[in-house]
Amino acid sequence: MEFIKDKYFFWGIIAGLLWTSFGVIILVFLLSDATMEATFSYLYEQRRLGGLISMAALINLPIFFIALRKNKFPFAAGIVAISIITVIFIALLKLN
Repeated sequence: MEFIKDKYFFWGIIAGLLWTSFGVIILVFLLSDATMEATFSYLYEQRRLGGLISMAALINLPIFFIALRKNKFPFAAGIVAISIITVIFIALLKLN
C-alpha cells in the first residue's frame, strides 16, 4: 500500500476521471441531438446513465495497459482505483 502515497497514484486518479468525463461528453455529442442537460436527465429517467458512463470508462483500459508497459505501477493503480469508484457509482445509479 506504499504506492498510495506516491504522487503518480493521484495523477492516475485524476487522469482516469478526466478521460472518463471526456468520453461521456464525446458520446453525448455524437449520439444525441439534445442538450447535455436534457440528455443526462433523459438517460437518468430511463435508467441508462450507467451504461453511458461504463462505455465512456472503457477509454481507461488502454491508458492502464500503457502505464503497465512503461512500468508506471502507481499511475496504473490510480487508474484501477478510479475504475472501482466508477463501478460503485454505476451500481448506485442502477439501485436507484
